[in-house]
Amino acid sequence: MLDKIKIAAKKRILYSPHALTQSISPDRMITPAEIRSVIDSGEIIEDYPFDDRGHTVLISGMSSEKRHLHVVCIPTDFYLMIITAYIPSDIKWSADFRNREDIWSV
Repeated sequence: MLDKIKIAAKKRILYSPHALTQSISPDRMITPAEIRSVIDSGEIIEDYPFDDRGHTVLISGMSSEKRHLHVVCIPTDFYLMIITAYIPSDIKWSADFRNREDIWSV
């Protein structure tokens, strides 16, 4: 699946309105270059093959600005759709930002 994502990204990357809004929020300011670097070097940590929008994945990785980011995307034969990108919270995620923490068990 990661190969399919990279091939789609080389063709074209499209951003959903939600991705644009979330990326440019003042507390995030996530650039397209950062998203691209996560796509190029990150790893799939969650897979949603039956999402209503299409086969969706969550990629975790270090951005070109040395920030840990999560990118939710859908690869197609013609483009890669970015659904959202965000800085994962250390409250909701493990120290390596690859596993969700069970915040209710504390």
